[in-house]
Amino acid sequence: MHFISEELENYVAAHSENEPELLAQLNKETHQKILQPRMLSGHFQGRVLSMLSKIIHPKHILEIGTYTGYAALCLAEGLAENGTLDTIDVNEELVDFQKKYFDASAYKDQIFQHLGNALEIIPTLHKKFDLVFIDADKENYLNYFNMIVPMMNKGGIILSDNVLWSGKVLEELNPKDKSTKILLEYNQLLKDDPRVETVLLPIRDGLTVSRVL
Repeated sequence: MHFISEELENYVAAHSENEPELLAQLNKETHQKILQPRMLSGHFQGRVLSMLSKIIHPKHILEIGTYTGYAALCLAEGLAENGTLDTIDVNEELVDFQKKYFDASAYKDQIFQHLGNALEIIPTLHKKFDLVFIDADKENYLNYFNMIVPMMNKGGIILSDNVLWSGKVLEELNPKDKSTKILLEYNQLLKDDPRVETVLLPIRDGLTVSRVL
């Protein structure tokens, strides 16, 4: 779903920072070889993630939902010296694809891949995070948020993707649509939770920026 015209989206991308060559290759190969390439963050959102990370200059980043590694590489661009990025995904088939691009980047020694259930892996990381990107199964967004808030440094940023869910957040709720139901609850939680302050940006499918107080 396009919230603004495709022509205007193209203009926005054309007048934002260029997509780095490695990411352009990753973008192209994802569309050629991987199912559901729409899940890729893409040029414009990728530059937004990169800019936010560079502003925050995080020591430790957590990404929940790696897919092919595009967003991880964007977020890694802002890492502090000797900083780390832990990224978690359940899809074993994508591990080698991700690793190829991570290894080809300047951040190969700072990115750590984790395969499995994020709710089981996160408590084992024993880090305080400055930046977290939630972009995995929507039905666990509430669980992810409540697990990571205590693991954040004060002033840390939690980014949540797909919070507009192709506009379904405005439609009459289908009782069988659990993902939309959870996202409606999640968006309200971010608005009401006294532990964070939040702004929802209408970027692509909706990107929420929440600052831990």
